[in-house]
Amino acid sequence: MIDVGDTLPDMDLTAPDGSIVTLSDYRGKKLVLFFYPKASTPGCTTESKDFSALLPEFEKAGAAVLGMSADSPKKQQNFINKQELTVDIASDESTEFLEKIGVWAEKKMYGKTYMGIIRSTFLIGPDGKVLQAWPKVKVKGHAEDVLAAVQAA
Repeated sequence: MIDVGDTLPDMDLTAPDGSIVTLSDYRGKKLVLFFYPKASTPGCTTESKDFSALLPEFEKAGAAVLGMSADSPKKQQNFINKQELTVDIASDESTEFLEKIGVWAEKKMYGKTYMGIIRSTFLIGPDGKVLQAWPKVKVKGHAEDVLAAVQAA
């Protein structure tokens, strides 16, 4: 998994409307990049809504917020519409970027092994370097913790 001091690799990802989102588009400002396992599930919904609720504060602190999963752009758009999300969302259906930064990994649930996203968040500096990393996120209070880190950076 990428860590503090590493440079975030650039990658073309797909926005819910089918357009291309390039991570270098965010260079020059701080970026909160959060990864969630599956759109429209309880934890992912709570996390995305929490980041959306705090988006004005993140923007005031000079940061953009981008959430990402391996869900299809259509599923992401449905998620945004249903939950009235205001944060940017991107898809990596190929999991190429997710694998490159180390959040796509083997997981186990109910005795089954499968590949999935490790819920993680990274604060990226204006130069594209990781300033802070939160691996294996617990959702409750997480957006507030990330906002405090953005404000302190």
